[in-house]
Amino acid sequence: MEIKKRHIVGIAFGVITVISSLFAIGTEFFFFIIGMGILIGVSPFVFTIINENRIATEKEEMFLEFARNLIESVKTGTPVSKSIINVKNKSYGVLSENVKKLANQIYLGIPLNTALNTFAKDVNNTTISRALTLIGNAERAGGEIGEILESVTEAVSMSDKLKKERKTTISTLVIQGYIIFFIFIGIILVMQFKILPMISGIADTKIGDIGGETVSAEEMANAFLYLLLVQGFFSGLTIGKLAEGQIKSGIRHSFALMFMSFIASTGANIIWG
Repeated sequence: MEIKKRHIVGIAFGVITVISSLFAIGTEFFFFIIGMGILIGVSPFVFTIINENRIATEKEEMFLEFARNLIESVKTGTPVSKSIINVKNKSYGVLSENVKKLANQIYLGIPLNTALNTFAKDVNNTTISRALTLIGNAERAGGEIGEILESVTEAVSMSDKLKKERKTTISTLVIQGYIIFFIFIGIILVMQFKILPMISGIADTKIGDIGGETVSAEEMANAFLYLLLVQGFFSGLTIGKLAEGQIKSGIRHSFALMFMSFIASTGANIIWG
């Protein structure tokens, strides 16, 4: 991931927020402000990953459109190189600039395989790179390029269809995962503010003795917060892996669950702590 201006700005605001927490030392808002600072600093990176995943999906969809247009042109008897030049002015969303670059390279006399390799590197998508490799090999071997293009398009289309079907099928499990996590947050908060004080018989400042040392309510609250954050992080990764087949896709779920955990825990501590 390339560090851009928005990332630096996010980190700067996060650091400023964390530093400002020094003015709240000794108050119930101290950890809340620190947590918000960390979230502010991390959020640009999370949103970048979410955007990259969205763009990757759009690239695959637009590549299918590009491949279909090529098939139509090639089936009329037009060479694949000429077909690419003919379709370059059509709209392909995020791939438009890449397609134009590919067509311009071919127009300038750059070999098709070289141009396709450059296209694959620029697009930086595994599915598209594999498809382009097959197309390049077929063109170099002198095979029936129209049939090869059609087969490649069907394979990419099937892969995209399976991903969408998987996402739809798993969506119920994703919702269940969020509901279960909300219940987990509720259980932790009930334990922290109701059950443990009831068991220890001390409701405000002391929770109990552990190994001969007294554990304060603040230390116990922090322990529960860390538990929620760790659980939220790994639960999010698991949800992303199940839903989209990639752990990277779970980062947005992790961020959402950790954010909700932090707000719920710190908010409860401010109100009832």
